[in-house]
Amino acid sequence: MVDVTPSGKTLGASIVGLDLSKRLSTEHFALIVRTMATYGVVCFPGQHLDAAALRTFAGRFGTLEVNVAGTFQEPGIPEVMILSNIVENGRPIGMADAGQDWHTDMSYSKTIAFANVLYGIRIPRRNGRALGNTEFLNMAAAYDDLPDEIKSRLKDATATHDFNKFWEKMRREKGSTRPPLTEEQRKKKPPVSQPIFLRHPISGRMVLYANPGYAVRIDGMPERESDELLELLFQHQLQPKYKYAHEWSENDVLMWDDLVTLHNAVADYGSTEHRLIKRCQVMADRVFVPGYLSSAQQ
Repeated sequence: MVDVTPSGKTLGASIVGLDLSKRLSTEHFALIVRTMATYGVVCFPGQHLDAAALRTFAGRFGTLEVNVAGTFQEPGIPEVMILSNIVENGRPIGMADAGQDWHTDMSYSKTIAFANVLYGIRIPRRNGRALGNTEFLNMAAAYDDLPDEIKSRLKDATATHDFNKFWEKMRREKGSTRPPLTEEQRKKKPPVSQPIFLRHPISGRMVLYANPGYAVRIDGMPERESDELLELLFQHQLQPKYKYAHEWSENDVLMWDDLVTLHNAVADYGSTEHRLIKRCQVMADRVFVPGYLSSAQQ
């Protein structure tokens, strides 16, 4: 029996009774999509997946991105990225993802992201408490609470999102070894414009689709006015009432809807407190197509 249990908070639900290493039925596929659209973040505890099974599960929901940086990918399975602070033989085995601050993955891409799928393999603990929570913000609730004047003013507005803004911020983090993006990498991900307000294709709710990680400018607006309005939006969406934190356990599969959430990985563990997570990024190339919920694509 498949059971959906809401967290009772602004975001979050768990689904038990599904084995994600096996083929999803169309019914269970639709259940997951609807649960994500409603609760934003879904945890599937107690899963056992290899990288190929993770790719197969995530690929059911849309085309999987191969990261532009081209590093720390599962050998032979480039759609699976390795996130880790573990160093073996003097070399990191994965990309550190903690301390990245609030953002929405792939908002800098012409084809935006629909979902992230992460599989927790090693989770750091201290005094029995799990470290490295992944935090989320509810952008449907944030939109609902905006003043009508702001909703009207920005109804049809777009903002420019730039991958390099986030990358350079990460390079400034203490201990970062990230090199600057090459010219070729930047050409692959040039700045793009996205609507500031977006209608969710499953729930129908409006969401605030701007984030401090990548949004750099409101298009067609004087720089000072743009900066002030973006800062207003950022401060509004970062309010604690919109926040939800997932505390990891080993073998959790955590899936979240990038259209309705911002996220942030908490950097509260040290270099000897090992963390290993594998990740797939699902693009929004199918979810906006009519009939998506009944899709039987693999």
